Amino acid sequence: MNNFLAEANAVLFREAELLDARAWTDWLALYAPDCEYWVPSWRNENEATSDPKRELSMIYYSSRAGLEDRVWRVRSGRSVASVVLPRTQHVISNVQVRNVEGNDVLEVCSNWINHQFLPKQKTVEIYFGRYEHTLVRDEGNWLIARKKVLLLNDYLNAKLDFYSL
Repeated sequence: MNNFLAEANAVLFREAELLDARAWTDWLALYAPDCEYWVPSWRNENEATSDPKRELSMIYYSSRAGLEDRVWRVRSGRSVASVVLPRTQHVISNVQVRNVEGNDVLEVCSNWINHQFLPKQKTVEIYFGRYEHTLVRDEGNWLIARKKVLLLNDYLNAKLDFYSL
């Protein structure tokens, strides 16, 4: 199990590093083509939504193509809200391997925090929450097959995008 934990840490820490470096091509390469990327909304103060196909989500993509489109919009300047990007610093902690299926599927949970500085507004924002990742081994490399981001401080003063989570 320790080896799986080390491998899971490597993937999660690499993902955070690539987001902070804005190395989005490499970040996208961490995701399986048929991945699911989901940020549920909160149904009430204590319960998040549970079905991204029937309930409201803050962000939901059913494949890497949706993430690729979002990255394209940010890079192209067509996302007006992302014209001046924040400087981010992601911190991942309390990584736990919850389930192992064979040697090719890991279910991982962790805590995260992201500090971001918005140069245009000269303000700092902090987001935090929990991650659930499903990692699958593909030709010897781990890919993200599913990422669920539970944003715990969902009262947002500004925009929210993939680079903030």
